[in-house]
Amino acid sequence: MKPQRHLYLSAQQLAAYRWHAGTLYEEGRFTVSEEDLLQFREYLASNASSVFSLLANVAEEGFHSETIPFLRGSDRTAVIQRKLAQTFFNTPLTASLSLGHEKNRRKDEHLLLAALTNPAFFQPWLDIIGETDVALSGLYSLPTVFPSLLKKLRLPEEPCLLLTIQDNSIRQSYFEKGQLHFSRLTPLQHSSIGSIAQAFASESLKLQQYLASQRLVGRNQTITAHILAHPGALKAIENSCVDTPAVRFNVLDINECAKRTGLKSLPPDSHGEKLFLHLLATHPPAMQFAGDTLRHTYQVGRLGTLLYGLGATALCACLLLSGNQLFDAYQFTRESAELQAKTGQSRQRYADVLKTFPSVPVDRETLKSVIGRYLVQAQRSISPTPFYVELSHALQDHPTIELASLAWKLGGTEPARGTAGRPDIGTKPFPDDSESLVMQGTLHAPPGADTRQTLQLFNRFVEQLAANKELRVDILQQPFDIESGKALRSGDAALERNPLRTFSLQVTRKIGS
Repeated sequence: MKPQRHLYLSAQQLAAYRWHAGTLYEEGRFTVSEEDLLQFREYLASNASSVFSLLANVAEEGFHSETIPFLRGSDRTAVIQRKLAQTFFNTPLTASLSLGHEKNRRKDEHLLLAALTNPAFFQPWLDIIGETDVALSGLYSLPTVFPSLLKKLRLPEEPCLLLTIQDNSIRQSYFEKGQLHFSRLTPLQHSSIGSIAQAFASESLKLQQYLASQRLVGRNQTITAHILAHPGALKAIENSCVDTPAVRFNVLDINECAKRTGLKSLPPDSHGEKLFLHLLATHPPAMQFAGDTLRHTYQVGRLGTLLYGLGATALCACLLLSGNQLFDAYQFTRESAELQAKTGQSRQRYADVLKTFPSVPVDRETLKSVIGRYLVQAQRSISPTPFYVELSHALQDHPTIELASLAWKLGGTEPARGTAGRPDIGTKPFPDDSESLVMQGTLHAPPGADTRQTLQLFNRFVEQLAANKELRVDILQQPFDIESGKALRSGDAALERNPLRTFSLQVTRKIGS
């Protein structure tokens, strides 16, 4: 983290401090003389790596309350810039602070417009800051730091005054709901404790009357004035600051306030410069007066810090992911080693079990061949049931067919030859891994049927069996002798004498089809 240095500018001089861990270390004081300005330039150049902030306590400042419509984005910015230019037309050192929105339907926004009205007073210091190109976080007015003090002290958020001493002057600020609305600076004519106590009392009454004339408070409204003072001056201030119907006084110990804000180096007197610089370091206010040109180096540094932070975050994420992957790889390696160990144990147990078996009288190849043949025979040990099912379906559709015998066997068969000039119905010879069924039966011719009609009944039966593409049907014996050279007559006397005609078929099918 870059070191923080704070510059405190008053009407007489500029003081430089280094802030570290709640302690302020003074490093120099400079006036507007040519020699001191040169020393200030050298001081900034020697601490170019630090982040600076400038806190000003001057009388030339202005505060103005304004109300604008409910706006957002660039429209709001444009309206605020126009209001600032109209209110403070002779200075570029302007700023605005939102005081909240109204709760009605319009939701108008209340703003505090502020400006440092004497830019020529700041110009020598700001020129040197711009030329040395140091990181300036902002130009702040002293009263803008006070809201942080009120929050640290946990004072009620009622309308109140805060009176402080610094640079032989009294700063009087008005707050409402913990937010700054007005502030002014009054020089001290005498620096004795009695004179300071009298100034606190009189200036509080004057400010209350001014606020009532501006209708910021009611005329009969009692307002609390909080006064910061050193423990040695508390008694004198309490004796001088007597409550009135308009103002009620509350004297605060500046050392106790410093402890509650975290400042380790306690103020030696009632002057609160170090207390306010510490609040600036720990809780910088939102309203500041430096332009983007003066803050360019600071903003670039913040962007670089953001990028470094994003890079560090990405690196941490990658490291975490890599660590997770390494842990998973370690887990997998350990599980793999355990599985290999278990596999080795299982193989050893298997080998031990094999040793208990009696020795086989044949070698491994012979045993493998025998088992292979056994498996083939087991696969070929099938049932003729599918053949019988096919045959039963065909017989059911042809009641004129009557079975005489069935012969089923395994193994390849020679293709059968048709009889009496009948061509084979099967077209492809089957290999050895097939089964066959030889069927013998009789054909009962219907009364009055001639030879051709009877033969048609037989052919339809054979064609129904052959309709199954997995079967091959061969006719071993026709019911009639239809060899060439013999005539087939419809009025054959033999058919009349013997109406039962015998036939024989062979049906073959490949095993497993």
